[in-house]
Amino acid sequence: MIDLDKSETRILVVDDEESLRLTFQMFLGREGYGPVVTASTFEEALGFIEQQTFDLIISDIVMEGASGIDLLRRVRELGLECPVVMVTGYPNINTASEAVRLGAFDYLAKPVKKADLLRTARMALQQYSLWKEKERLSGEKERYQQYLETIFRSVRDMIITVDHDLRVVQMNDQAKNWAATHMPGLAIGAGLEEVADSFAVFAADVQKVLECREAVREHRIEVNLESGGHVVFRISAAPLESQQDKGFLGVVLVFRDVSRLEDLEKRGKRTYFHRLAGVSRAMQTVYTLIENVGQVDTSVLITGESGTGKELVAEALHAESPRRDMPLVKFDCTSIPENLMESELFGHKKGAFTGADRNREGRILQADGGTLFLDEIGDISPLMQLRLLRFLQERTFYPVGEDRPVTVDVRVVAATNADLKQKVQRGEFREDLYYRLRVIDITLPPLRDRQGDLPILVELFLARFSKRLNKNITGISDQALQLLGAYRWPGNVRELEHVVERACVLCMDDTITTSNLPEEVRSGGRDADATPGGGSGAETAAANDSGGAAPVSRESEKAHLLSIIAQTDGNKAKAARLLGIDRSTLYRKMKAYGLE
Repeated sequence: MIDLDKSETRILVVDDEESLRLTFQMFLGREGYGPVVTASTFEEALGFIEQQTFDLIISDIVMEGASGIDLLRRVRELGLECPVVMVTGYPNINTASEAVRLGAFDYLAKPVKKADLLRTARMALQQYSLWKEKERLSGEKERYQQYLETIFRSVRDMIITVDHDLRVVQMNDQAKNWAATHMPGLAIGAGLEEVADSFAVFAADVQKVLECREAVREHRIEVNLESGGHVVFRISAAPLESQQDKGFLGVVLVFRDVSRLEDLEKRGKRTYFHRLAGVSRAMQTVYTLIENVGQVDTSVLITGESGTGKELVAEALHAESPRRDMPLVKFDCTSIPENLMESELFGHKKGAFTGADRNREGRILQADGGTLFLDEIGDISPLMQLRLLRFLQERTFYPVGEDRPVTVDVRVVAATNADLKQKVQRGEFREDLYYRLRVIDITLPPLRDRQGDLPILVELFLARFSKRLNKNITGISDQALQLLGAYRWPGNVRELEHVVERACVLCMDDTITTSNLPEEVRSGGRDADATPGGGSGAETAAANDSGGAAPVSRESEKAHLLSIIAQTDGNKAKAARLLGIDRSTLYRKMKAYGLE
């Protein structure tokens, strides 16, 4: 039997007798159900039903004006699936059959005993919970199927499934597009041996899999095209089995036009992608993932250390999506006080609370038709987690102080530098919200793992800040660039940007030199390596407080703290993350240096 959270159930009691309404409300309330709402007329009950969601409706059949049967009929016309229990003091076969025909859960005759009421309510709510769980699982299954189909359509390799007779059963978009251009005979329903002599090798691979029920390892073949010329394919074949009964369905062929890939490699890697920059393998993977995921209208979770460029990835996803011409609304979950976050995100109605002197659109409504970017999603409270989950499930929400739901069409992209999986395990973050946000995830690499990207980023920042500062800075010395490469960059690209900006401010010539770099960078990375994973100078000094011996002076650390706090506009949470230390450690150091 499914466990019910009685305090989360919403029950509507409809009867024109006040004493009966209050009795039912008392019985159900003492049993722990709540809230229990009462209505005395058909019109009042209908008003509640159209504004709120109920898990159970208990209605008298005989009332003044419209009857309980009319209410039951209206509930079904609205498409509501919640159970309805009918109550009457004059039972007869006609009303009973009509109630059953309209899908009433049960039929109680007056006087209703307390035990009968509670037993019927419990059974109805349990059945409704089972139905909702079934619908949820069905929805998840459908979304998973859509996800698999999306992957099948968007994968860059060409995929063909073949049956026992060597007939093509299915082709993904890549295979269809290639065949339409180069080999029109290759289509669903065609036999591989009939397409072209060049495809005899494909047929041979399929035959091997059919005979041995084992995969054929990847190999390369040349295929002559009907239009002349030839291409080189990298091909593999594997058995296609049913997941349910392990039945053998046929063979799946995966092949890639290697000659096209080699041509792309000759043309070079992408250095810039939207506002992102880098030629490392890690960033090339990110670029490709953004291109593919951008077209898929599902939630995305961007993860990575602080300063890796998660906001830029959100911008790129929006630019690659069909929503590119609609708003991209950004919401930093750490920059808004907890007591104002609900109003900022969902909006509020005039008079909803003290100071609410006008209606206000929330960020969700501002993003209608476009993309909502929720930065640092791991820091929101349990209450906001629940409200956000309900919005993601239903695509509707209630502004603060508003009774009517608002429906929007918004794609949600979230980002965090926290390990949400660990937060879920510790009970600090809802598991259902985690998986709802993480339909697709993009992980950004830290700067220290992006081989070859640092010189490109330095050049980009030098050009930006020399122009902004109206200086003629044309480059950086080899020694200064070497020091930048040796540093561990706990603040990643953002910290590098701030260091280059600082260097441009201090530079009096046309070349950035070692003297323009901060002390923690000039020390050759020793400060950063003094802590696991590479901390900043402030983090290393924290080790000194507990007995460590890092070579950082108090004045240098104080200056570094001031610089980071200024860069974050006084946001202590952001400053602590950039420094790689706890917020409590930051407050302690600020107090020690008189920086409160």
